[in-house]
Amino acid sequence: MKIKLLIFGILLTHQISAQSYQKIHSNAIVLDTHNDILMKVVDQGLILDNDLTGKAHSDLARWKKGGLDVQLFSVYCDGDAKNPFAYANRQMDSLDAAVARNPDKIVKVANYKELLKAIKQKKIAAMFGVEGGHMIEDDLYKLEALYNRGARYLTLTHNIAPSWATSAADETTNLSLPNKGLTLFGRQVVQRMNQLGMLIDVSHAGEQTFWDVIKLTTKPIIASHSSVYNLVPHRRNLKDDQIKAIAKNGGVIQVNFNPGFIDKNFGAKEAAFLKKYATEMDSLMKGGMQEFYAMDYLYKKYAEETNTMRPPMSMLIDHIEYIINLVGVDYVGLGSDFDGINLTPQQLNDVTSYPLITKALVEKGYSPKDISKILGGNFLRVLKANEEK
Repeated sequence: MKIKLLIFGILLTHQISAQSYQKIHSNAIVLDTHNDILMKVVDQGLILDNDLTGKAHSDLARWKKGGLDVQLFSVYCDGDAKNPFAYANRQMDSLDAAVARNPDKIVKVANYKELLKAIKQKKIAAMFGVEGGHMIEDDLYKLEALYNRGARYLTLTHNIAPSWATSAADETTNLSLPNKGLTLFGRQVVQRMNQLGMLIDVSHAGEQTFWDVIKLTTKPIIASHSSVYNLVPHRRNLKDDQIKAIAKNGGVIQVNFNPGFIDKNFGAKEAAFLKKYATEMDSLMKGGMQEFYAMDYLYKKYAEETNTMRPPMSMLIDHIEYIINLVGVDYVGLGSDFDGINLTPQQLNDVTSYPLITKALVEKGYSPKDISKILGGNFLRVLKANEEK
């Protein structure tokens, strides 16, 4: 009898715990600042309102299943692409078409007030984040045009940077750089973004660019998809002094799910995998497949092997907790990079997995209030602050 009561007690505890995290997740505004699905929509002809399971991490039905309330859609092309502004608009067109087909499920919003209204109506609130300053083509009018189409942040640089700011890739690999950081035009970009209420995103930015922004900006900034350098010393991650500076600025760091940014051993595993299949990779690229999609093909083809490379979800939680322990719970959020990464952490297979993050935070002992901040509240505070004149 005692054994039966013990088993019943354990089962009841698990049930209450499950209900608790699910309720917390449902009550929170769940927000992701970086998803690259529009790149796949344009490159591969995918349709957001179709079931894209097995083809992409994201689609409209699965966002709802994962409890997502707000998505900032990455608008991205390589830094050396021709006509990047036109390509940006093409990606924006693809989302606009999906919104027009599904007005009862997703709506594009321009500000904090419209965002809350969409959530109240149980619709996904959509905004754009332009990933790479090269997409404005050195033209402040094009910056404004992208803002007017719904871009609410601009990632100042990608790996291949614009002429007016240096990237983390530039500053760590190009030893012959004549100058680092923001140029005069780069400072004008930052100032115009502050005037517009457009969030400045320092993910991908070089350290000098980062510190130039910190000195210049009058509004809180974001890192839309970056993790912690002290846990994984990758050039895309943020060092402690940068994390502290963002917190002092009132900004927020949206933690990236990329295995290479959250697991210090992943880079060596990936390099060994790509070396093993280098001939096949070369053949795919010679056949016209872009490197990203060639890697995706190989990871799926050899899924049994690549699944062993994926870090546990606990490593992602480690990065969230590191930021909390360093500067507090008000300065961290989620910037998954879904559909911009080939592999994800264990358990976080696609956008239906967001509740597992909430569950992990509950198990760590975080309060519903603090979990709500991490899931979206912190970013919303920064968005609202940028809208203030």
